[in-house]
Amino acid sequence: MKLFVGLGNPGGTYAKHRHNIGFMAIDQIAADHGFGPWKSKFQGDVTEGRLGSEKVLLLKPGTFMNRSGQSVQAAMQFYKLEPGDVTVFHDELDLAPGKCRVKQGGGHAGHNGLRSIHGHIGDAYGRVRLGIGHPGHKDKVSGYVLHDFAKADEAWLDDLLRGIADGAPHLADGDTGKFMNAVALRVAPPRSSKTPDKSEKTEAQKPVSDAKPEADTRNPLQKLVDRFR
Repeated sequence: MKLFVGLGNPGGTYAKHRHNIGFMAIDQIAADHGFGPWKSKFQGDVTEGRLGSEKVLLLKPGTFMNRSGQSVQAAMQFYKLEPGDVTVFHDELDLAPGKCRVKQGGGHAGHNGLRSIHGHIGDAYGRVRLGIGHPGHKDKVSGYVLHDFAKADEAWLDDLLRGIADGAPHLADGDTGKFMNAVALRVAPPRSSKTPDKSEKTEAQKPVSDAKPEADTRNPLQKLVDRFR
């Protein structure tokens, strides 16, 4: 079994906050892949389902961000999972809005949710870093992450979340390359490589003046007679 964890704060007040993009990603995966109903367990909300050939538990800790590790550890202990079986979806200030990166292990970079998880299970788990941009100054970070996404963010946010859900089976299978491709196809779909040549016209579109004149088959005497008609 794999454990996918979305980070956020519980309750309607926080539902659309930038800090809750991890919850949003997990909700999208559950909806798009037909997971079962959410249940209260492991100090959070959980649902089980399959992503490809893998059985996956989705978890949204209900402990508030800075105690997320308690919920993650409880689920891991129950299913006897290792840190390598865990992938955490979280907001990332150091990535531009709409960007997505996958990382295995490493530091928590001051993120309170990751800091808590580090303290309970170590740092060897996977992360899906979801870019929300930076407000420009560290004093503005708290107000920025604990605020709803702007109206202008809705389009790229929807594309990002749908791309994550599209690629989730690949992520569960350990193929991060295919996961990232699935995200990219939603966020930055390829353009057609063939552009119609505007200079090309069909026969019907060509002006009549382009047609070649018919050859004059008259003999000299006929031409002279025709001049005086």
